[in-house]
Amino acid sequence: MTNDDKHKQLADDALKKYDKESNTIEHKGFMAKFVSALAITFSVFQLYTAVFGVLDAQLQRAVHLGFGLALVYLLYPTCRAWSKDGVHPIDLVLSILGAAAPAYLVIKYQELVLRAGTVTDADFMVGLVGVLLVIEATRRVVGIPMVCVVLLFLSYAFLGPDMPGILAHRGLTPQQLVGHLFFTTEGIFGIPLGVSSTFIFLFILFGAYLESTGLGKFFIDLANALAGWASGGPAKVAVLSSGLMGTVSGSSVANVAGTGSFTIPMMKKLGYDKEFAGAVEAAASTGGQLMPPVMGAAAFLMAEFVGVPYVEIVKAAIIPAVLYFTGVWLGVHFEAKRKGLKGIPREELPKAWDIFRERGHLALPLIVIIYLLVSGYTPMRAALFAIVLSILASSLRASTRMNPIDVLKGLENGAKSVLGVLVACASAGIIIGVVTKTGVGLKLASALLSFAGGLMLPTMFFTMITALLLGMGVPTTANYVITSTIASPALVQMGIPVLAAHMFVFYFGIIADVTPPVALAAYAGAAISGGNALKTGINASKLAIAAFIIPYIFVLSPVILMIDATPLSLVITLVTAMIGMIALSSSLIGYLAADMNLPERIILFSGGLLMIIPGVVTDLSGLAVFVIVIFLANCQAKCNDFE
Repeated sequence: MTNDDKHKQLADDALKKYDKESNTIEHKGFMAKFVSALAITFSVFQLYTAVFGVLDAQLQRAVHLGFGLALVYLLYPTCRAWSKDGVHPIDLVLSILGAAAPAYLVIKYQELVLRAGTVTDADFMVGLVGVLLVIEATRRVVGIPMVCVVLLFLSYAFLGPDMPGILAHRGLTPQQLVGHLFFTTEGIFGIPLGVSSTFIFLFILFGAYLESTGLGKFFIDLANALAGWASGGPAKVAVLSSGLMGTVSGSSVANVAGTGSFTIPMMKKLGYDKEFAGAVEAAASTGGQLMPPVMGAAAFLMAEFVGVPYVEIVKAAIIPAVLYFTGVWLGVHFEAKRKGLKGIPREELPKAWDIFRERGHLALPLIVIIYLLVSGYTPMRAALFAIVLSILASSLRASTRMNPIDVLKGLENGAKSVLGVLVACASAGIIIGVVTKTGVGLKLASALLSFAGGLMLPTMFFTMITALLLGMGVPTTANYVITSTIASPALVQMGIPVLAAHMFVFYFGIIADVTPPVALAAYAGAAISGGNALKTGINASKLAIAAFIIPYIFVLSPVILMIDATPLSLVITLVTAMIGMIALSSSLIGYLAADMNLPERIILFSGGLLMIIPGVVTDLSGLAVFVIVIFLANCQAKCNDFE
């Protein structure tokens, strides 16, 4: 078996394990054909409305949810034991109800509009079934943590009169709550599902086509050619390939399963500890959710919530994402230097030019979509062009060409891939519905400010803790919706720019994927590496240190988000932040030009923080500390060489 065959087998095993953990099933016979036809029809509907114009908001979102719930209950069984003999009757009934409840809105649309919020008994029963189906679909697809958050907010809606102090409210009746959640655009059919039914679906479909053309393998081979020869080469390949995959990926855990199956075994073979190898992939894959243009599909939601053009979100996210991956890359580099780990011999690596010549055309759709977005095209239009171009570009070489069956398979895979995001957006709508109906968002913001004494840094710290807790075990899109709804208002009330506040909570919500105790990406990396999950999570948190610091930078100095930035201020901020990242990464690993003792590491860490904190005095102080430590480290290295 060749190395490529071994890597492919590892990738298949990892993805199968990921599918098994997500509780999906593979149908056979008629049911397989039916599910495929349903998924393809779903994609065709989305493409049709993207080309000829979306329906009215509630209609578009209702059809989107109906397709999604029907597929969820056919693909995610109540329990795996029930699926041995095909679809269980209970799941079949739930699938039909999942399609029927949103269809009620489509059929009765005019009547519901004329009634303007009045909920009949029939409406209440349909709405109640719809809400319960969304919660159960969330349990099956997203997981228990998200369900717990949803149930907590639903309980709050009913228990308002019994809540203490500032959290008290009049309480809601079941009819009021169901009417608000299912028959308005402020609940399940709110902004998150609206974005899912337009922008997100098309970008996930685009990603499905890119994956089917072999773009992921192209990224890994290209990363190998560019960085495989360097110190700790395979680890740098993991960082680079995960960053590239992050431009189209919507899940840090899926990214770990995909690229980690190639990179983690290479890192272990080179000499990295199992826990460190898994941590590198986890930190890099999680960073993929911070990388434009998709940002785990949260970029589209952020544009709607903040009220700025999508391209402004992408522009603001570029520099923080580069700083994050710089921090991970440096951590990998210093660990390799500390352990004396060499790269892969150049003769064993593919040539970058050969890779570009053979498969460079696969990246053309990605380049074009970025160009279109920057040029002012709407995300929907840009995604449509990119989907068509991905099919056409694959035809440039026989080895990557897609036949009609592959095109249909892409439609099917795109529809199936969107289910996690769709369900997460629907359940996030429940949370938003409770927040808007009870006003708890502003109450929590006021409580947070009061607890922090109205001071900036304590408010940011408590907001960070809140975002980390809310983000644990929750997928990217729902993660952002929850943290931006609950945690960001406190920062906005402090006078922080809205975009900076939203980016702040987004970063900490995402980094929860590598923050113990619920570090899903780290656990996925540990599963592949065979290492200890907790140690992998701790190592991943150290590598991802940039994500714990960068948000403070762009709140204290929004220049890094290109808010009111001049070229000079941007360059100064970027250069000092880069030097600060070098200092922080080396201090955490314990190596610069030579091994460092604990006092040196503490001093260097402090100097790194000073350079990252905006300000002339802090920058110069941090730079002075950094220069002194470098001088001492070089002296130590020369002494070691002399000995």
